[in-house]
Amino acid sequence: MPEIQVGGRSIGVSEAGWLDDLKDWSEDVAQAIALRESVQLTPEHWDVIRESRAYFEEYGTVAEQRVFMKLMKEKYGAECSSQQYLYQLFPHGLLKQGNKIAGLPRPKGCS
Repeated sequence: MPEIQVGGRSIGVSEAGWLDDLKDWSEDVAQAIALRESVQLTPEHWDVIRESRAYFEEYGTVAEQRVFMKLMKEKYGAECSSQQYLYQLFPHGLLKQGNKIAGLPRPKGCS
């Protein structure tokens, strides 16, 4: 079974790098996943990660991209809510790469 090492702990992940157990997520785990994804986390990444996690905690599901873009626009403004902005942060897409780093479940259709 694939895994990542974080703080001396082995964290189980799928072949594609999604957490086996969502409870294993922490900011250190996010850093380790981001490293595997070749993403250097900035404060802007953390804004997206925190909003993604807050939406999941409130609604029990991963936000659809258009819904998430609307939330980002309301909280951070239009310049931080476009598809182009999100792809600059997560080149493989918010749903696939951003949610993986955020420790959320893999959305249907994402490998």
